[in-house]
Amino acid sequence: MNKSLWQGSSRWRLLVVGAAVCLGLAIIGANLGRPTVSNNPPPRASFNPPAPPASTVAVQTPAAVAAPPASQLQSFKFNTEAAGAATCAFAGVKFPDELLVYAVSSGAGRELSFQIDQSGYMATQFDIAVNSPSRPVVLMLGAYHPTIWNIGWTADTRIVAVLVSGYHRQAVAGLPDTAPILNSTFDNRGACGYFYAGKKGDRLLNLLSQQLFGRPVDRLFAGNGSEPIVVGEPLASGTRLMTAPATSPENFREANAPLAGPAGIDDAVAKGILRPATDADLDAWAAAVAAKSPRDVPPVAGQGIPKPPRPIIITKAYVVLKAFTYPAGLSGGHSATFFVSAGVPAPKGNPGHSSVYNFNTLECIHATPASSCALSTGE
Repeated sequence: MNKSLWQGSSRWRLLVVGAAVCLGLAIIGANLGRPTVSNNPPPRASFNPPAPPASTVAVQTPAAVAAPPASQLQSFKFNTEAAGAATCAFAGVKFPDELLVYAVSSGAGRELSFQIDQSGYMATQFDIAVNSPSRPVVLMLGAYHPTIWNIGWTADTRIVAVLVSGYHRQAVAGLPDTAPILNSTFDNRGACGYFYAGKKGDRLLNLLSQQLFGRPVDRLFAGNGSEPIVVGEPLASGTRLMTAPATSPENFREANAPLAGPAGIDDAVAKGILRPATDADLDAWAAAVAAKSPRDVPPVAGQGIPKPPRPIIITKAYVVLKAFTYPAGLSGGHSATFFVSAGVPAPKGNPGHSSVYNFNTLECIHATPASSCALSTGE
């Protein structure tokens, strides 16, 4: 056999074996760097269940949260809340060696009827029930939408610190005001950056956890906000959760922002700014458009002049009677149809996915999709 050919073949084999070893090590390293995702469905917990009858010995679901005793409050010794902090760190907080890091990451929780910022989005809320009786925990919480994280915990649980993050404003309710909270979002330009499911996502969790707490995330929990998320060990039936009522979710309402979504529309109707539209309003729009752009269509024998086309209404419709600002959250199933009366200024704000028929310009504007401006013959 040709000696140079054999030597070349050996070198080639060594290269192939070396590449395979590197690939295997890379796969193992990637798996070690990922947080563990909890696949077990969390047991239900209720932050506001109905009061049990007097004869009931124990409720079948976790009872309503109660104010923590003084001894529980004393376990929180620091207040390091830092919205837009200059450094990504919990200043003055010493984390115990036996610490557990739990993360919750999502896009949005259940919708509320108010705003907590000026982003134009309705606020959402997650109820978090923390149960870690054997080891102290820190929480990493992230969501895209402006969100209130309403936290309760069991009597033997010690929450050492909370990192809350996301794109828009994030707020932590339920913890005493002495609890160490680091708030870093896109909107507040926080030093820790921002994360939430589906964007920066879960890949940043371990990096931040290592930087702040010296260890990776122990478990990642997910939920859509429709039910409380149990973080840590399962809750036994009848478990009472503690919370600090002084930091309730209602405290974070944006005072200068109007009610959002359908609640904002109902409020405008109650104030006489809007009224529900009728068939007469649709006929008036069709007649106004026909008068502006008459069609050269002769009357049909036995039928007369053809009826002008009317708007196709696929959402709840309202007539704007006075100066009006669209409430936040008019997207998807919360969208509506608005007819702006002649002489009334164009509404301010963002109509979202709503259709707007303006009698002043006889144009259908800001409609998503554009087909919602379609017209019907009325036949």
